[in-house]
Amino acid sequence: MNIRKLLKNKFIILFATTFSCLFVNDFAEATVLNNSYKEVIDHVWQIVYRDFLDSSGKFQKSNWINLRKEVLSKTYSDSNEAYDAIRDMLSNLDDSYTRFLEPKEFNQMRIDTSGELTGIGIQIVKDKESDDLIIISPIEGTPAFDAGIKARDKILSIDDISTEGMNIEEAVKLIRGQRGTKVKLEILRGSKSFYKILSREKIEIKSVSSKVNQTKNGLLIGYVRIKQFNANASKETRDAIKDLETKKVAGYVLDLRSNPGGLLESSIDISRHFINKGIIVSTLSKDGLKETKRGNGQALTKKPLVVLVNEGSASASEIVSGAIKDNKRGKLVGKKTFGKGLVQSMRTLVDGSGLTVTVAKYLTPNGTDINKSGIIPDIEVKMNITPILPREIGTRKDKQYRAGEKELINIINSKNQISEFKPNTTNLNAFLKINKEEKVFSLN
Repeated sequence: MNIRKLLKNKFIILFATTFSCLFVNDFAEATVLNNSYKEVIDHVWQIVYRDFLDSSGKFQKSNWINLRKEVLSKTYSDSNEAYDAIRDMLSNLDDSYTRFLEPKEFNQMRIDTSGELTGIGIQIVKDKESDDLIIISPIEGTPAFDAGIKARDKILSIDDISTEGMNIEEAVKLIRGQRGTKVKLEILRGSKSFYKILSREKIEIKSVSSKVNQTKNGLLIGYVRIKQFNANASKETRDAIKDLETKKVAGYVLDLRSNPGGLLESSIDISRHFINKGIIVSTLSKDGLKETKRGNGQALTKKPLVVLVNEGSASASEIVSGAIKDNKRGKLVGKKTFGKGLVQSMRTLVDGSGLTVTVAKYLTPNGTDINKSGIIPDIEVKMNITPILPREIGTRKDKQYRAGEKELINIINSKNQISEFKPNTTNLNAFLKINKEEKVFSLN
């Protein structure tokens, strides 16, 4: 099959898993290779040569061209040899997000973004500098979350097999398995290591939950928690806001803590639920091409807003957080976010396998590149020293929520003070508002 022809016809779906991505579905044209393993190798090479954005500054096209000659001069007797050659080739890029997925792994990722997860509920990244396998965040409602796994925990071994030198694909193979079976992880947290034995499960995750919280002073607060930006998140968030609006809430606490990311378009849509106008996110390609997404003038609420974030808020979560902070739409409370500001394009290869390749970086509305640095909240608050129960998240037993609610009350009170005109004060904004409503204008 001619690679150029294959690349011309594509059905493109924008999405961002933990690795904010662009997903290209080529299954209609994907074929099983007939002793032509070099074709899939060259397909990978071509995509990287054309689209790869080098964030490290170490990529040299001349070296990549020489590498092509080397890999295509060899003979490959089966797909395993070809796949190993692809992984070796990609290791030269010094980019942990550009990686190869075998057909089963690729299909599982497609299932994951639909809202169904099989495994223990973690997403991992390979740290190029330390060579560690790092957990981005456990997903709420999964075995890993229930077992107390945390963002930035390091995996030292899987079923007593050391992860030293292990790539992500090998780790995923060992962690995933049949539903009901168990996997043992050795975890390093700070300077302490410990073991966790987890059951593998297949879980349908409801990405959004919401409720009304009442403050001590009787204010009604709309609490919305988004666990993952999957295919249903935007609609579920929209339904939650509409329902909370009917209950006359005075403001919102949006909880994005330990949310590892999800569909890119979902994060943009959810930002638009809160942001009426203004830039939401911009992406820069390797050619310097800039694409900007903005509010569409159809925000569902203009009420005061506080966003809760932490070290596990990554990728699409950072898009929403950055948009709200830079547009001064609300305040961020919690801890600095993960810091994943690179955009990947995910491609189906000619044999049904897949490739994620870094093609752009995203910037917050103010033009800030948050990759590796994360987003610093307006108010930094640590989580409870003693872990709280899942049912206590988003309640006054939750230290970060408590701080967020306090800030939201301050915002609501300050807005109320401005909107109430007092004749014996110089409250000009309220005076002008009253006279505008009465259609009386006087500038003496």
